[in-house]
Amino acid sequence: MTAYLLAGHLLNLLAPAALIALLMVAFSRLVPGIYTPKKALAHTWWAQAAINFVVGSAVLVAGLVLLGRDGKMLTYVLLVLAMAASQWFQLGGWKR
Repeated sequence: MTAYLLAGHLLNLLAPAALIALLMVAFSRLVPGIYTPKKALAHTWWAQAAINFVVGSAVLVAGLVLLGRDGKMLTYVLLVLAMAASQWFQLGGWKR
């Protein structure tokens, strides 16, 4: 496998985590009542997106290793749940 193909495979593996990280941060700021933290752990949108991306990437790689192939629905369900929990924790939802 060439470096070009490897880079393409890695980008396609991590693309869902990047998209969901950006959408989750955007929707948490657009929907009123959700983004009203008393003291958020990550204040800027790009820091929240980066943390969510790291969490999502870890879930996708763990799903690939444990399930043996990419693209299983269980992995995507766990991806959304883990990133939602990460965003909730970053916004201080556990303090309410």
